[in-house]
Amino acid sequence: MKTTMLLSISRVFFFLITSISFSQNKQLKEHILFYSSFDGKLAADVSVGDAMMYTAENYKKAANAKPGLHSANVVLAKNKGLAGDALHFKKANTSAIFYKAYKNVGYGSKSWSGTVSFWLQLDPNKDLAPGYCDPICITDVRYNDAALWVDFTDHDPRKFRLGAMGDLEVWNPENKNDEAKWEKRTVIVEQPPFEKGKWTHIAITFSKVNTTKPAFKLYINGELKGSIKDISDPFTWEAEKGKIMLGLGYIGLMDELAVFDKPLDLKEVKSVFELKNGIKTLFK
Repeated sequence: MKTTMLLSISRVFFFLITSISFSQNKQLKEHILFYSSFDGKLAADVSVGDAMMYTAENYKKAANAKPGLHSANVVLAKNKGLAGDALHFKKANTSAIFYKAYKNVGYGSKSWSGTVSFWLQLDPNKDLAPGYCDPICITDVRYNDAALWVDFTDHDPRKFRLGAMGDLEVWNPENKNDEAKWEKRTVIVEQPPFEKGKWTHIAITFSKVNTTKPAFKLYINGELKGSIKDISDPFTWEAEKGKIMLGLGYIGLMDELAVFDKPLDLKEVKSVFELKNGIKTLFK
């Protein structure tokens, strides 16, 4: 009798946990604007805007970019991903490799919120070439002008940062190297947990950008590492020129790039981090 009761209770708990998990996954799926699994193809699996990847000689020549991947130093690596294939930057990338951000990141001139989620695999202290590198930079111009990015610094050992730089003419009109202004607009992780052979999850959330109270947060492996607030720099874009720039100076693997139309909370970020086979799990 007791055994039967315990089995029944176990089934109820299993059903409840499964139902909650399914509901959470369904909600997350409904908020995805853009998703690229890099599984056997470069084009995004899900996109509100253009799904194609583009390559140009450099970002000054981005207007002449061609669809596809045209760099010998960047390839699709079969079975090297979190669960499937991955994008592999074999040498420090100097070419412009990007997806078009227009519609794919939900940019709004009056209020803009969202989340960028992706995975990296590298040992930054051994794999990277000298200098800074930006695995992801989302902007219509450059890294210091209306841009969201993460980078590895040139320190030894390397640090990992989130940067949220609004319009250059507002936050740094003389374009001077002002360390205090930079630090106010960055989150710095002194000892990031990146390792060779181990995937690390990064999530950038941003809320109410282009209002008086924007906020930006950096999560690594489901843990909040810091936030940027108390700044109100506008992010003014020529929206159709926006880009999701990939692998600037980066050497390593990248996988499961996704953009959500809302800032995920800690619980939701953890849910994405814990997806066994990545974002594709939400579409099964």
